[in-house]
Amino acid sequence: MRLGSGVFACGYQISLAPRDESRYTILSLGSVGQIRETSDIVSSKQNEPIILYEFEGCPFCRKVREAVSMLSLEVTFRPCPQGGAFRKEIKNEYGAKATFPYLVDPNTGVKMFESDDIIAYLFRVYGNSKKNDKVPWTLSPPGSPLVTLSSGLAMLPRINRGNRYRASNIPEQPLIFWSYEGSPFTKLVRERLVELGLPHTQISCPRGSVNRQRLFQKTGCKFFQVPFLEDPNTGVELFESAAIIEYLEKVYSVPEPRVKYI
Repeated sequence: MRLGSGVFACGYQISLAPRDESRYTILSLGSVGQIRETSDIVSSKQNEPIILYEFEGCPFCRKVREAVSMLSLEVTFRPCPQGGAFRKEIKNEYGAKATFPYLVDPNTGVKMFESDDIIAYLFRVYGNSKKNDKVPWTLSPPGSPLVTLSSGLAMLPRINRGNRYRASNIPEQPLIFWSYEGSPFTKLVRERLVELGLPHTQISCPRGSVNRQRLFQKTGCKFFQVPFLEDPNTGVELFESAAIIEYLEKVYSVPEPRVKYI
């Protein structure tokens, strides 16, 4: 439905490079070399993660998450499912004006609603070059009903997941989540993070992103895999979506009280 929007970093390309075991590669050709993925986004202008109030089941929020992924940004998501604390925070501050997604950029002081305005802002400020400061065709023209419609249709197979809050223990520090929009494995974890209202800083790892090399080095140059979760509150680090979901349920979910019938 979204034609891979968010799966690839801006200016994605592949190339043949000399063999180097310390470099992430999609294919090793022995003595011939390695097939590497690169992009035009070679570094980030961020000093601090951008903050986004949003939730998984919103098509407008999905568009912004795709932009975040394409630009390989680090973003602290504050999930806003129905009944969640972060949703109430924005509603209490802005009342009827409050919509989602809502962006707060501590690097520039900018705060804004409206998905198309946020997308245009992200590409203008974090595109890294004149070549990447324009919104790509999969997210434009701004306000296009087709973009929003396809974003909504893409979520139909998992309808209602990531929309409603479930009681949880909110961690002191945001979880760290290596991920990218468009991955079915990371989506399963994102749904649970949102439903439990758990703030998490996403390090975006689309294909071609320099963040893939960062995670590759973190594993000791053995392999790259997402989703990958780091919990600074407990010191736990986990691969595999099923294992991560099990961990989140065990550590942060609050069981619903059982109803006793007399």
